[in-house]
Amino acid sequence: MEIKKHVEHHLIDAYQVDRYGFLRPIMLMNLLQGAAGAHADELGAGRTYCENRGIAWVVTHNMVDIIELPKFKEEITLITWPSYHNGLRAYRDFEIRGADGRLMIRATSQWVLINLNTRRLLRLNDELQDWGSINERVWDIDFQKAPQFEPEITHNMKCRFDDIDVNQHINNAVYAVWATESVGFEFRNTHKLSGIEIYFEHEINADTPDVQIHVKLEPTTSYHRIMTGDTQHATVVCHWKSN
Repeated sequence: MEIKKHVEHHLIDAYQVDRYGFLRPIMLMNLLQGAAGAHADELGAGRTYCENRGIAWVVTHNMVDIIELPKFKEEITLITWPSYHNGLRAYRDFEIRGADGRLMIRATSQWVLINLNTRRLLRLNDELQDWGSINERVWDIDFQKAPQFEPEITHNMKCRFDDIDVNQHINNAVYAVWATESVGFEFRNTHKLSGIEIYFEHEINADTPDVQIHVKLEPTTSYHRIMTGDTQHATVVCHWKSN
């Protein structure tokens, strides 16, 4: 099966930007997530295919390098493709480019297939027909274990009804919101996000009322451990630069 890159064109709208007119973290993560889903559908391995077989794609890592945040009314092109896979894991890469072709954002992610009943990992070649990839990485980095850190403060967040997606758990993009909000208003008001790393471990169910974000804040990096009780759901590392 010949695989082509998936290409989308977007005009950044007012609801997608922050008070300074830059693309908000949740909108960025939703754009990437939406493009990944659309391309999986094109390749015959998307939601319908998976639902019919009782399986699901689960993202384990998201790594985003923000060279330049898109602004309000800016035209962007989002490009994504499956870049590598082995027995159990698949990589998907992303580019966001400006109207003049300049690279604004690069991202890479790691995905696994699970059985929805047993929650066990599945071998890709056993579940997907004509599975292939484009041997090209926009950001050739290895996916490591989440970094360890000693938190300094804890923020409590509510799981809102609108945070729940059709898979009946907290949507992946919400983790970026919790992390970026937990650095505090003063820090957010004087810094722009320049990169984000999300290391997923466990889903957060729809009936979870509260989440704790344990934070260590450094001048240009913040570390976030997302937990409910004694269960660690994800680690997020945010990279920042001054406005």
